[in-house]
Amino acid sequence: MSVGVGLGISELPFDSARGFWRWIEMCEDSEVDSIWQTDRLINDKPMLESLSTMAALAGATRRLKFGMNVIALGWRDPLVVAKQCASIDFLSEGRLLPAFGIGTPRGEEWAATGRDPKGRGARTDEALDIISRLWAGETVDYDGQYYQYRGARISPLPVQKRLPLWIGGHSKAAIRRTARIGTGWLGGFQSPDEVTPVVAAIKVAAEEEGRRIDHDHYGAGFHYRFGTWDDPPVAHRAEMIVKRNDRVPEDCMVIGDAGAMVDRLKQFIAGGVSKFVVQPVASGDDDTLDQTRRLIDEVLPEVPALNDLMPA
Repeated sequence: MSVGVGLGISELPFDSARGFWRWIEMCEDSEVDSIWQTDRLINDKPMLESLSTMAALAGATRRLKFGMNVIALGWRDPLVVAKQCASIDFLSEGRLLPAFGIGTPRGEEWAATGRDPKGRGARTDEALDIISRLWAGETVDYDGQYYQYRGARISPLPVQKRLPLWIGGHSKAAIRRTARIGTGWLGGFQSPDEVTPVVAAIKVAAEEEGRRIDHDHYGAGFHYRFGTWDDPPVAHRAEMIVKRNDRVPEDCMVIGDAGAMVDRLKQFIAGGVSKFVVQPVASGDDDTLDQTRRLIDEVLPEVPALNDLMPA
């Protein structure tokens, strides 16, 4: 078991595609564990589509793992998603980290695609069942409330013999969903105090299902910036957090120095989390690259020592 720190983005913080690829090159040549793209189909600001980004990363990198944080299955067809993920895992030689959720009820995607957000949980459960069976190489006949298939199958199959299936969300339904079918859990941007009881509840629910999720398959994240709360990008991100998620910014943002960020990692580890997706709070190519370089140089060297804090 080991602590891993990956980097994620939501809205595109770069001035150009070249800035994005410079960032990926920096991460590839460092100890960054993985790259993650937040999922939205409709957004006023530039934002990359998750699975397209995963496919691009499969060809542009050799070491980095990558995942979606998290993809909303309620907006997509599960057969297409299963095929896309399997293809990306095949082409990357087993580096895809799929993570799924039900989608925020506030998302404009529901109205845009003619779907009712009230059914998103049941729709996602059906989709996860279909996807997991397709990844296992089954030919799927399925008669559900939302999906009906005859003879559905995919090839090539994922390179990973058991392709990870991480689940997002912290509701009681998300806990049950993770316990029933998940191989890991990826929390949103929440405080350690909020994440800790969810991890504990998933472990209990998994045991009730006769399953066990590896201790190092629990993830969480936070926004970070080397700087102060007065920095312009911080004010913008804090406003987004309040407006979109009705959150207290201090719960999901760490603004300061490397010591503050390592302390937050330790707090999560004490609550049972060992995989992290952190998002730089930055604007433009140079600022984002600088924030990333400082994380690589000042925080990542401290990560190996954090493994000693992991439960046995």
